[in-house]
Amino acid sequence: MARVKLVRVTRRTGIPLIGTVAFGLIDRGTNLIQVRPISTCVFSCIFCSTDAGPHSRTRQAEYIVELDYLMDWFNAVLSEKGIDGVEAHIDTVGDPFTYPQIVQLVARLREFSEVSVISSQTHGSLLTPKLIRDLEEAGMDRINLSIDSLNEEKARFLAGTPWLKLSRILETAKAIADSSMDLLIAPVWVPGLNDEDIPKLIEFSLKIGAGKKWPPLGIQKFEVYRGGRNPRGVRPLSWGKFYSKLREWEEEYGVKLILRKEDFGIKKVKPIKKPMKKGEIVTAKVVALGWKRGELLASSRGRVITVLDAPSLPEGTLIRLRIIRDKDNIYYGRFLAR
Repeated sequence: MARVKLVRVTRRTGIPLIGTVAFGLIDRGTNLIQVRPISTCVFSCIFCSTDAGPHSRTRQAEYIVELDYLMDWFNAVLSEKGIDGVEAHIDTVGDPFTYPQIVQLVARLREFSEVSVISSQTHGSLLTPKLIRDLEEAGMDRINLSIDSLNEEKARFLAGTPWLKLSRILETAKAIADSSMDLLIAPVWVPGLNDEDIPKLIEFSLKIGAGKKWPPLGIQKFEVYRGGRNPRGVRPLSWGKFYSKLREWEEEYGVKLILRKEDFGIKKVKPIKKPMKKGEIVTAKVVALGWKRGELLASSRGRVITVLDAPSLPEGTLIRLRIIRDKDNIYYGRFLAR
């Protein structure tokens, strides 16, 4: 694997915090705002949709965002949306608990009166008893914990991580369930690899008392993603078969498994404005390496744009590009000229 550069996104850099999935903030037109302070991960899951972790074959850069700068942008998004009852969901294209200031981030988010729920997701390997207590005191409401098997050998295989200690992660799950925070177990169902593990994980979740306020499980369907990791020989289930099996397990275990946004209080609201549209040609300034090889990051009109098919260019270079994606204020552009 080629060496990966760590890009520090700070007030001084002026790199916008809206426009990319790799870091910053994502508003998909609901009362949930995704908060992405970092992009790194300690696992290399064999089904990872973002090719994260030490075994990544595509990443050339990772990002870490200055906390104060992140809060400046979060405040601006809240002000523009003008709503209460916001869920701040701390997630990443890696594991958010690699962020050194995760506790401070939770505490800062709790200071916003508009925020009613703070949640996060993790594979749990970085959680300790002290960190769990600190997160609880800082105001975390729910942790979505990804456990894909109750068999350590298989869990290590699925995580692409030979040092994984399943017993520690299971103890972590119990500690979260015993705290004032809620716990949601979120396995990825990879057909042919962990089929028999899903019922066991349902039983485990119910046994330890997950889901005090929200559903105890969020079973995820394995999908093939371009640029992600796709285990050889594994084909995704059809949505029909996936939901049919969830309904069967719902009846067997008496637990809700087919989840909807309403189960988490998520509703559609006004999105923040989109300053660029698909098909538009814009002038932008190169601000950093792109997340994956062959990409650059450029800024224009207060947004960061992932630029495809661009030559290697120094920061500060002005380029022309065509916007090829603008959905949810996430922008991709195709390089045209300097």
